[in-house]
Amino acid sequence: MKAVLSKVVGGPETLVIEDVAVPTPGKGQVLVQVKACGVNYPDVLIIQDMYQFKPPRPFSPGGEVAGIVSAVGEGVSHVKPGDRVLASTGNGGMAEYCLAAAHGVMPIPEGMPFEEAAAFLMTYGTSYYAIKDRGDPKPGEKLLVLGAAGGVGIAAVELGKAMGLEVIAAASSQEKVDFCLSKGADHGLVYARELDRDGQKKFSDDIKAVSGGGVDIIYDGVGGNYAEPAVRAMNWEGRFLVIGFPAGIPKLPLNLTLLKSCDVRGVFWGAAVARDPKAHQQNVKELFDLYKAGKIRPHISGSYPMEKAADAIRELQDRKAQGKVVVTM
Repeated sequence: MKAVLSKVVGGPETLVIEDVAVPTPGKGQVLVQVKACGVNYPDVLIIQDMYQFKPPRPFSPGGEVAGIVSAVGEGVSHVKPGDRVLASTGNGGMAEYCLAAAHGVMPIPEGMPFEEAAAFLMTYGTSYYAIKDRGDPKPGEKLLVLGAAGGVGIAAVELGKAMGLEVIAAASSQEKVDFCLSKGADHGLVYARELDRDGQKKFSDDIKAVSGGGVDIIYDGVGGNYAEPAVRAMNWEGRFLVIGFPAGIPKLPLNLTLLKSCDVRGVFWGAAVARDPKAHQQNVKELFDLYKAGKIRPHISGSYPMEKAADAIRELQDRKAQGKVVVTM
């Protein structure tokens, strides 16, 4: 089979495509014939050895796939060869076949295209766990989404609306903000691509102005110099959700948490899934219900063949994606 491989540390330009053996599923594993692989920001990091997990080389990037079950290992009974599934793999997804742990494989709704299935779980799973389980949302509260046009960001916009929140989408261009408004955001806010101290104060003032005084939940998928001004615009007893850091790991003055009596809450969806798989399964069921009801639907902004997988990862690296990027096999 063909596979996209990271053989040396580096950016997308270091990836190669080679023939490798089709793996055999062991106990508790499922072999999936991959039809589409979702591209996520961890793929940008993992090939540069900058992610939490560093698989031994050579490895394929790609942490979520959709396809057809080819074979199952001992002890697997909830799926069978021929089933249409999505799977969380951590890595290995940019290949014609990949292995997944059985607990990370689940059937997809009838009629769900493989590209949408491959773009579904990581973004909606992360954002649903973040807002529902870590954000403690109450109907009518104000949700600010930073990096709102990206994969997890636009999922947060859709889910926030589905939960009855007033959603403010913040992004780095008017084009991106307009995209978020088209997906249901109540308000939009353009922020500068680089923020100095004066820019931070303006950003905080802009958040207060567009929200009518402040926000209750902040979904921060950006980090860097955007975190502090966002917290300065937070309402009393707000919740700041730590999602990711494409703009760098922020430093936050803790006196702000005292003044706002607010919480800073980490969101590590992958670890949460491993620690409480039953809660994860319930969340996925609820997400599929929202999908079937037409309240959420992955927006595929770019679809690349395997031969151009490096370009797909580069689109995320350059922060150009609106919604999700997928690689098809």
